Amino acid sequence: MTSGIFRVTKQAGLLLTTLLMVFQLSGCGDKEAESRQAFSNFLQNTVMRSGTQLPTLSESQKKSFGNFAGDYAILYGFSQQLNRAINDGIRPVTDELSAIRVPADYQSHRDTLRQAAGALNVVTQQVQNARNLADSSRTSMKLPADLQKVYDAAYAKVVTQPAENVLPLLPQLQTLAQTVVNTGDFLQAQNNNVSFAGNSVQFSSQDQVKQYNALMSQITGAAPVLNQLQPLLSNNQ
Repeated sequence: MTSGIFRVTKQAGLLLTTLLMVFQLSGCGDKEAESRQAFSNFLQNTVMRSGTQLPTLSESQKKSFGNFAGDYAILYGFSQQLNRAINDGIRPVTDELSAIRVPADYQSHRDTLRQAAGALNVVTQQVQNARNLADSSRTSMKLPADLQKVYDAAYAKVVTQPAENVLPLLPQLQTLAQTVVNTGDFLQAQNNNVSFAGNSVQFSSQDQVKQYNALMSQITGAAPVLNQLQPLLSNNQ
């Protein structure tokens, strides 16, 4: 038969174990709440105020964010892919196009522009793949409601809006680059039947003038894409 003292001691031990479990669970909850708050603050104060280039997390930030650091990796990974597409694919083309100031430049820049523009199809696929990967990763996330709202805003700024802005412009940039290359090829083919004097160009036949004007009209129609790309290029400086 169990004595009264033993029963009391046993019950006290059980109570102590229960209290320890409660304290442990409470401690885990506090840590998760702190990580959630730290990550939410980072999204609002850093990510939402950054351009297309997001900062790499420090070791202390990774520790502070806990498991939420993996959710930031989705944003960071897309921003890295987009930056690479801009710097290695888009900017070389826009730089070449911006360097054309007088008619003779169409001819002198056509080969370098042709080479740069050849990468645009790959760039388009890279940006689309990066968008698809980010969207797929995001669907598997389960965030607390308050953090979800903050993360959705950051995701829209870092992934959705840039992707939706740049992808439709890449075919237009390809069209502009190709037309400029075609103009350079046309001028090269005229040999000695064309002459340049600053901002003017002279041909030996009216048919040449007609062809050249048609190319200029196509370039004028496609050129606005450069202004549309400028905000994205400026944010990536």
